[in-house]
Amino acid sequence: MSEHDAPSPEDVSPLPLFPLGTVLFPGALLPLQLFELRYLQMIGECERQGNGFGVVTLSQGREVHRPGESAEQFETMGTRVQIERIERPQPGLVKVWCRGMGKFRIEATQQRSDGLWTGQVQALPPEPTVQVPEDLQHLSAQMQEVLTQLSAQPSEVPHWAEAWRLQDCSWLSNRWGELLPLPLQMKYRLFALQEPLLRLELIGDMVVPSARSP
Repeated sequence: MSEHDAPSPEDVSPLPLFPLGTVLFPGALLPLQLFELRYLQMIGECERQGNGFGVVTLSQGREVHRPGESAEQFETMGTRVQIERIERPQPGLVKVWCRGMGKFRIEATQQRSDGLWTGQVQALPPEPTVQVPEDLQHLSAQMQEVLTQLSAQPSEVPHWAEAWRLQDCSWLSNRWGELLPLPLQMKYRLFALQEPLLRLELIGDMVVPSARSP
């Protein structure tokens, strides 16, 4: 990073981090069941302060830390979430439904005494709106079928609350990245791309057009 690219101090803000063995794409719903003390405390702090937290992808270690294990390691880009619903079915257990919002890049991290990771993060700019090209229209048609089926399933929180932007390369490629059964590192590579058309083209190389697609 050159000095011209370095973030200014006002662009960097503190954020609690939740390392997970998954990739959270913007717009996706993430249900969580929390029982580790560090995350119960994190959710309580988020509730009191009206803030969310950041989900980052594990590169080493486990989601649930065990005594004697080395500290978790995680990727440098993540997704800020907003909390949409919280339930406490029993003492020591919290169920949380989170929505992926914007991406961020981690500039520095530290681990609190209770084990919670916090980061100094810089929000990444929103991706540009790019129309889905003609040769990738089958991805829009197939995704509409998939979302229609999945949205019919009961859920405490809607899977995709916003309008479906099936002609927006960024939104469409995020849904494919969210739903395709890909290896974790491949998902993260798609997530880390900031060019929505390129992400959608890579997905198009992996998805076979259905017989009913145009």
